[in-house]
Amino acid sequence: MEVDLKRVPVERTRRFGGPWLGRVLLRQLDLDRVLEEIVSRGREKVPSPLRAMVLVLGRLCEPSSELRLAEHVYEHSALAEVLGVPCGKVNEDRLYRALDMLLPHKAELEKHLRQKLGELFALDYDLLLYDVTGTYFEGEAKANPLAQRGYSRDHRPDCKQVNLALVVSRSGMPVGYEVFAGNRHDATTLEEIIEHIERLHGRATRIWVLDRGMVSEENVAFLKQGQRRYIVGTPKSMLKRYERELLSQDWRVVHEGLEVRLCPAPDGAEVFILCRSAERQQKEQAIHARFEKRIEEGLDKIEDACSKRKQNPLLIAQRVGRLTGPQHARRRAVSGPGGCR
Repeated sequence: MEVDLKRVPVERTRRFGGPWLGRVLLRQLDLDRVLEEIVSRGREKVPSPLRAMVLVLGRLCEPSSELRLAEHVYEHSALAEVLGVPCGKVNEDRLYRALDMLLPHKAELEKHLRQKLGELFALDYDLLLYDVTGTYFEGEAKANPLAQRGYSRDHRPDCKQVNLALVVSRSGMPVGYEVFAGNRHDATTLEEIIEHIERLHGRATRIWVLDRGMVSEENVAFLKQGQRRYIVGTPKSMLKRYERELLSQDWRVVHEGLEVRLCPAPDGAEVFILCRSAERQQKEQAIHARFEKRIEEGLDKIEDACSKRKQNPLLIAQRVGRLTGPQHARRRAVSGPGGCR
């Protein structure tokens, strides 16, 4: 039989590859079995473990909100065929309730995934990186006690937010996370997150890597007290103590453009790792050049205005003050074992 392909319509296409691969990965991680064991089944039309898998595969195939997953992504993919859940039974309410259902089992899921990923990929957890970011809400978020106004990395101090703390391995694989109040300072979260990870995975020998935002005398004392090994960012002002070391020629090349030098602290309790980066130097020089050019152009405009007519000295002082105001914070890497800065 001859078929005229031009007259054959294509309807209700489905993206199959991603959902199929995701389902295979779920089995590799043994996550479907674990969900069946830890999540209780009720009389719901879509079993809780299946709703959880809808969330996981939806986030893997096309990261988006639960609302978009329910209204758009699900029906245009083969998730319904792969999981056996019809499109009509997937809506945002069921997906949001699935998140609430999963939350009490967070620790069990983290522990299982860490163990399984370690078996599959031989992951190394001897070095953990920890940092905090945030996400804000457009609404009032009255039902969420963690939603508070605080330092906004998104430059939205008008909105309530929560802080998200994440621990990852050296290869970037997540090990654990926590959600903190939006007005919580980063440094106050460190002790809680370390104790959480140690409860889940034990106090094996590992190195914690933290940026300057986590540094406080209390946190350093906490790390030393537990004989934990750490590398933390050191305030740039402390470089003045090591000016002689910075001028030394005895630097070790880590890779092209990056050199380091180890400097034991006077009391021997810590070792400072001085880092010298060619790329960082070029970046800071470019920042300084742009700042210098901006000041020169601004001063030329002020001079031009003064030459045309008499100016109010107070207003001129304000313009100069705005022109030479604080630059954006610039960081220089100064890091370091079992007391490293």
